[in-house]
Amino acid sequence: MENIEELSPLRISPTVRALSSALRGKRENVHDSREGNGDRVFPDPEKLWFKESSAKNLRNRDFLSPITMLNTLFADGQVPPAVMSRVLSLRGTGVLPVAGGEVMGEGLRLRVDRVAAFRTVLAAGASDYLKPSSQREGCVVINCPALHPKPDTPTPDTLSLGQLRTVLIADHMGAVMSRQGFVFCPVLPEDSGMVSFLRALGIDWPTAPANWTTEEQEEKIHKALENSPYRERVTERGRRTSGGGRKVEEEENEGALRINLKRVFQEEGLLGYDPTLGTSTVHRDSVSHLAQLDLSTADSMATTLHVTSCQDEFRQQQIAMLWRASGATHTQRHLVCGPVKTPGCLLTAAQYLQLRKGQMKEASEMKYGDKVEGQTWDDIIKVMTSATVRFELLSTVHTSPVTLDVQREGGVSTKGPRGGVFVMYNCARLHTLFDSYERGVEKGLYPEIPEGSQLDFSALKEEGEWLLLFNYLIPFSELLDQSGQALDCEGGGARVNIRTEQICKFLVSLSKDFSSYYNRVHVLGEPLPHLFNQMFCRLHLLRALRELYHSALETLNLPPIRQL
Repeated sequence: MENIEELSPLRISPTVRALSSALRGKRENVHDSREGNGDRVFPDPEKLWFKESSAKNLRNRDFLSPITMLNTLFADGQVPPAVMSRVLSLRGTGVLPVAGGEVMGEGLRLRVDRVAAFRTVLAAGASDYLKPSSQREGCVVINCPALHPKPDTPTPDTLSLGQLRTVLIADHMGAVMSRQGFVFCPVLPEDSGMVSFLRALGIDWPTAPANWTTEEQEEKIHKALENSPYRERVTERGRRTSGGGRKVEEEENEGALRINLKRVFQEEGLLGYDPTLGTSTVHRDSVSHLAQLDLSTADSMATTLHVTSCQDEFRQQQIAMLWRASGATHTQRHLVCGPVKTPGCLLTAAQYLQLRKGQMKEASEMKYGDKVEGQTWDDIIKVMTSATVRFELLSTVHTSPVTLDVQREGGVSTKGPRGGVFVMYNCARLHTLFDSYERGVEKGLYPEIPEGSQLDFSALKEEGEWLLLFNYLIPFSELLDQSGQALDCEGGGARVNIRTEQICKFLVSLSKDFSSYYNRVHVLGEPLPHLFNQMFCRLHLLRALRELYHSALETLNLPPIRQL
């Protein structure tokens, strides 16, 4: 294979694929097990190897091909010397360099050349590891039905916690997809209380002047529906009767525009829509919703993602089929969120935010005393409250219910691995570290950090250092890729399952491992020249980690706090 490109970003997925290819090789190199077992099946290449992640296993291996896989491929699980040589000499663009490996009781375990990996990632500043590794084509319209201003403009006091969850997920999806282009829908009146509420959570939703109107687009949509092949004619309605023979809603619906939604998804081959969708009367608020969607999808390649609660899913499927019946051909996917439960208490979104803000202020005053005053602390409490709310509502798989404890006193803590506060605190620790280093430079204790190419990264021997690089810095870009990949996945019907909880879980796990390392290792050592190389290597690693925090928090629209 080709020699590894020194500055090519290292990736986990290409490494696993290359290892699988090297292990399987050509068909003649694979043990033909049919001699004794004719129904034996060759394993899925994606299951031949897996990446280790636990600190315990990373002490002796980085990748493992389990013995069950080896037994499937080779006689008695014995890896032929030629295959082993091919695996150990693996090279390629994006492939982590292999340092060695052996077959043990658990399988074929491999160790990465860690010094080379540190050098490749850190010497170039790690910027390639902080953004998606691939670029998705086309724009995404992220539609949040909970915010649609008709028939009534929603307010923080009418917004339920389940709807707030959909808003936060929509905002997160927009931030994740910001590099490829996205549009939020609907546009909100700029003078509405909802806009102020969202800004308090760090959400910058698009607005329009109070006199802005979609009437022209609504007329266009209404005419398209009147001429739709799925419109139900009066004669068809007349045949639908109740059990007593009376025409159904004959007087009420006289002259109403009705669309047969079931015909839409059946005749157009759209999968995953509720089979009980029948004929729907077209109301003014539905047309307004469609007009906003139409105005948002000027890009012909746009995919529309409807982020809705499970309670509102049926209604949103109706809207989606009405839009289709009007002639829209955009791909539509539905991301459906589970409910938010507050046992023993019923809170609106406004009450919940106010509760968490009060708890955050109280917890900060208990820890920092009289210092908690002024605009700086107001800004800190605002961001920390937003972080708490986001991690509480986004850390759970979006299809599952979220249960909030909103009754217990002191529901927010400034210490301990409790989601958003813990993450923000550890990000601030990195800023404090570099502030301390800069003060040391100003005093003449330390020289400036040299370029990574001038350092010997073999000084990074702590297991926590490899854990931070291998589990977090290297995989992050592929984590960012997953949302777009899930959205583009063909088949599976109207619903799409995007792992919206992953960034929150990633940040909490990162913070636990970083906190453990930081509490154990004294990064800024004595100002002695023979200790500088190791200190600078660690500073390169932690500087990349600081930028990793910033990139991950950016997908949650949370600004880092420099000091706590």
